[in-house]
Parts: sequence; structure tokens; C-alpha cells
Amino acid sequence: MTLLQEKSRQAIDILQEQHVDMWLTFVRETSGVRDPVLDFLIGPHDLTWQSVLLFTRHGDKIAIVGNLEKETIARLGVFDEIHGYDTSIRDLLRGTLARLNPDRIAVNTSHNNVHADGLTHAMYEILRGYLADTPYADRLVSAEPVINALRGRKTPTELARIQRAVEITDEIFRKTFAYIQVGMTEIEIGTYMQELAKEYGVGLAWSAASCPAVNSGPNSPIGHSGPTSICVERGHLIHFDFGVKYEGYCSDIQRVCYVLREGETEAPPEVQRGFITIRTAIEKAREAMKAGAMGNSIDVIAREIVTDAGYPEYPYALGHQLGRVAHDGGALLGPLWEKYGDSPKQKLEVGQVFTIEPGLAVPGYGYLGLEEDVVIAENGAEYLGEPQKEMVYIRGLS
Repeated sequence: MTLLQEKSRQAIDILQEQHVDMWLTFVRETSGVRDPVLDFLIGPHDLTWQSVLLFTRHGDKIAIVGNLEKETIARLGVFDEIHGYDTSIRDLLRGTLARLNPDRIAVNTSHNNVHADGLTHAMYEILRGYLADTPYADRLVSAEPVINALRGRKTPTELARIQRAVEITDEIFRKTFAYIQVGMTEIEIGTYMQELAKEYGVGLAWSAASCPAVNSGPNSPIGHSGPTSICVERGHLIHFDFGVKYEGYCSDIQRVCYVLREGETEAPPEVQRGFITIRTAIEKAREAMKAGAMGNSIDVIAREIVTDAGYPEYPYALGHQLGRVAHDGGALLGPLWEKYGDSPKQKLEVGQVFTIEPGLAVPGYGYLGLEEDVVIAENGAEYLGEPQKEMVYIRGLS
């Protein structure tokens, strides 16, 4: 069974579980505006004319597409019914809905998850126009819960790909730590990591401009700005944020190392204290991550460990879901801040993959952030790779 077939069957299970009669995806010219759910329904293919892909809780899998694309959709082995048209989709759409008569039709609109918000405003208006003078125009509901579950609950195939992405990322980090020398710029180190990704035959998990992030010392800008010309010096913390994309699925990992000064054999106490604080926050959060827990409750645990140790509150969520993209939407391990909407109030589910990524600055040394990737299993959260439990030391021979 292909991954697309796995996800289509999963979609029907989710509709049954959530008592949703139909999930309807309505798109056009997807090379220009691509609904994120298409990755799970038709893979890398595009659709040109107005197209409808729909699933029902009774097991129907129906595609209504332009006649020029019927063969492409048929080859996927996903849809049991494929209808083509030349001039207008209206009658086929209305006829299909009349035949199936769904009470609730989930469409791709969402206030909380960008990956569930693929139906543009204009296409929503067009859809309602096609359904005017039928009962179905008023039966449209948000597909956010359906898409959250579909993206979040990883199949064995999806999980294996994420696992391999994590393994490759770990290998690239190990090679990078052996490569670093005093006097190298952040850009040199970042370029080296990108070249390693090419050697492994994988893509980057986000834009090459900031993947990886490399932050050496206290003056390097933290965030999504990418490496700079700042040079590695003794006494610097070097922070990394990096991920790769393996067969369509991502890793997202942060690591930190310390460049020893002459005569040092370990990091200064204040650096070690910061490292222990972050490691403790990660581990306590992971231990609490069980199916049914609310995302916000996990964020509170880690956030309080950092602030109770006397460090400022980090200005971002503790963790996010990981999958087809690094920030995969749905439930969030986050604070109840307005910008996050209702995502922190959602509950964790078996099969979801999350990052855990608290951080803090150590004055005079740099930023100390770690990020681990975990999967929610039946008995709790399990690391997908070997977590960083000890400080990595760079002797920095130049």
C-alpha cells in the first residue's frame, strides 16, 4: 500500500470517529495556490481546473477533475470514483452531493492551523455559489479537526521517514562538531552543514537562508535570520537549529557546544547551570507528554523550570508538531497567548511527533537552546533520536 493510500484510509477512519459525513477539498491552479492537504491526497501532482476531492465516512473516495487530469488521478490508486468534465464542475458537484446527501461537509478553513486553511476566500465563495438553492451551502463546517488528526497521526511509513531524517541530522551534527575551528565564521559552518545534507541526498527542513541557524557567542542574533560573519572564539557557546527533509518528512533539532578556553577542561559553572536547566525542562516535559494531556499543560512545566531557575521566560512555544514541514500545525505545546489561538488547548494524541525546545541566554557566552524530536506512543513520549544529555566541547585548534 502506498503512503497516499494509507492516508486516504486513515481519513475515512477519522471521519467516522468525528461523525463528519464528508470531507471536501476544493482547489484550482494548484501550481499557484496549493492547499497543504494535497500532499496527503495526490502527492506532488497539481490540478489545473476547479477540482473536488471528497471522502465520506461511509468509505466513498471521489475525485471530480478536469478530463485532462483524470488519468493522472487514476494512477494514484486512491479514488474509487473519478469524474471528468470540460466546461463546468457545477453539475457534477451538485449531483454528487445530492446522491450522498451529507449532513456535515467539512471544508478546509481554519482559524488555528495554517495547514488546514487551504480553501481561499474566493474559492469558498465560489463553492457556496455552486451550492446556492441547495441545502448543502449551509452544511459547510471547518475541516480543522479532520486535518489536524490526518497530519498529526503518523502512519508507520511516515514515522520511519521522520526517524531517518533525525538520524541523518544527528550524523551531520557529529561531523560538524569535528569540523569547527576557532576563527571560522558562522556562514562557513552553515555552508558545511548544507553541503553535508547534499551528500546525504536530503533537502533542508526549511529555507536555506536560515537552515541551519548558527549562533556563536553573545552577539549573534537569535531567531530565523541565518548565519552571520561572526567568527568562532574561545569561550563562545555555539547554538545550532537545523533539520533535513527525507522523502518528504522533516527533522528539527537544536544542539549546543562550548569552545574551551586555553586551560579549560569544561564549561564555566554558569554555562553548565544553564545547560542543566534546559535539559531538566526537556526531560520533565517529555515525561508529562501522554495522550490526552493538553498542550498548554506541558508548556507550563518546562516554562516554570526555566523561570524558577531565575532565567527570563522564552518568548515562544515549548514545542510544535513535526511532519511534512518543520512547523506542522495542530496541537501546540504553548502558552495561552493570543497569537497561538486555541492550538495550546488541544490534546495530544498517539502518533503525533513533537519538538521540545526551551532555551535561555547565558550572559557573556551566548544562547543555550536544545531541541529534541519525540513521538507520542501508547505509554508516553519517546525520543526519536539520541538526545543531547551532555555539553559538547570544541577544543578549537586553529
